[in-house]
Amino acid sequence: MDYVGDVMKLSQRLQYILEQIPAGSRLADIGSDHGLLPVAAVRSGRVSQAVAGEVNDGPLRAAQKQVAEAGLTDRIAVRKGDGLAVIKANEVDVITIAGMGGALIASILEQGKDKLVSVKQLVLQPNVGEDILRRWLIKHQWVLTNEHIMEEDGKIYEVLTAVPASESSLKQDDLYRPWELSGSSLVLTEDLLIQLGPLLVKAPNEIFFSKWQLEIRKLQDVRAQVARSDQESAQHKQEQLRKQIEQLEEVLACLPKDRQ
Repeated sequence: MDYVGDVMKLSQRLQYILEQIPAGSRLADIGSDHGLLPVAAVRSGRVSQAVAGEVNDGPLRAAQKQVAEAGLTDRIAVRKGDGLAVIKANEVDVITIAGMGGALIASILEQGKDKLVSVKQLVLQPNVGEDILRRWLIKHQWVLTNEHIMEEDGKIYEVLTAVPASESSLKQDDLYRPWELSGSSLVLTEDLLIQLGPLLVKAPNEIFFSKWQLEIRKLQDVRAQVARSDQESAQHKQEQLRKQIEQLEEVLACLPKDRQ
């Protein structure tokens, strides 16, 4: 493991997640794997105490070893359990969950809703299904304060930071209010904003364009496969895909390209 001075060197993705955690927080890192994030968070002084939660024995033992080697067993509790079951009510005020699908992260939050009462911030990094996670946040009155898209080791990641609606000056209705793209009659509806990211789409960078160009190519591949089908429903499905592809192409064509 690499260190810079006395502080562990994290991957770019985990470093960004760390930087979203307010100083002085009590952290729970769910699905902590080797415990890298909570160890770095405590070592850096950003976090006063932490819980590293893991459901699988292998990563759990790796996290226990990492914490012990860092000499932080008095400040980081490594616990085995499913999702938010590893924390007690009012024990933490920031929760990080990274490296899972959006549906799984939403399920973890849903099953542990009672543990979120004292939580002031969620920092979530879904590998896929970001739209599913955004819908959960909307439904349960968590407002996005930041969205970040990045590329690391050939993979594209989105990091979503959210706070309770009661703690946010930004209202959900304002975040997802439909707006018309400049130079187009296309309206970015609530559904499109949930799909693309309401904050990402307002400041699209090169990685944002790369992600959605790749998604368009995937949809084109699916449409080509559907076109070879003899089933009656295939024609309707093909038309749906055509409209979806054209819509995304128009969005990318009309968004500003010079913003980084």
